[in-house]
Amino acid sequence: MPGPFPGMDPYLERRDLWPDVHQRLITYSADALQPQIRPRYHARIGERLYVIPPHRSIYPDVTVTQRPLAEAPGEGRDVAVLTADAPVVIAVAPEEVREPFIEILDLTRGGRVVTVIEVLSPANKTPGEGHEAYRRKQEETLASDTHLVEIDLLRQGLPTVAIPPHYLIPYQPWHYVICISRAGRRERFEVYVRTIRQRLPRIAIPLHPPDPDAVLDVQAVLERCYEHGAYSDLIDYRLDPDVALPAEEVAWVDAHLRQQGLRP
Repeated sequence: MPGPFPGMDPYLERRDLWPDVHQRLITYSADALQPQIRPRYHARIGERLYVIPPHRSIYPDVTVTQRPLAEAPGEGRDVAVLTADAPVVIAVAPEEVREPFIEILDLTRGGRVVTVIEVLSPANKTPGEGHEAYRRKQEETLASDTHLVEIDLLRQGLPTVAIPPHYLIPYQPWHYVICISRAGRRERFEVYVRTIRQRLPRIAIPLHPPDPDAVLDVQAVLERCYEHGAYSDLIDYRLDPDVALPAEEVAWVDAHLRQQGLRP
């Protein structure tokens, strides 16, 4: 069953859904590219791991709580000693984040990485270790002879793709952006911008010249994620999405979901 929206579904940004969506986007993108690029190239899934300190967690409400210890019978009743009230003890664990990405390897050149494909996560777009780690990796890639493809399907968070955000102002309004930076042409960016009302694009995936680009149909990948993830079983479209929408988009979403028979 395909999703109810023509393009990106804002309900997929829900904090408990997105990690699964992210993993599937990476896996199914690699699956879609593999038959196009073989036998010279290979799409390999890698993983980046980092730890976010508790005070900078992107999900700060995840805590473990211990109740105050009960006072022993008769304790402190015979001697007038001033004691502190028992506090609630809250232990906040660091948050471990694992982020998959795709590397396209050139098997004729010893497995050299030709292209990196990133799907941005909330941690990448939130101030803190995740954002800083992503920026470091981004800078390393841009300083190399590796192509970089960044897919941002999240409305929330900081502008993070490689192109400076002020260059995208003339193309507003848009909600989602895909940015491609080709090695050897860093002064140029190939950008796809979309709104919630538009189909996600078919994008060029650069390989080693003179080989032609592969093509990734992002909308088809998202629809496969929606179907195989059975997200329709997990989303109540009668409710508003967790992501904040402007009033105009709230009205459009309401009308669209009614038309789809998902709201009374």
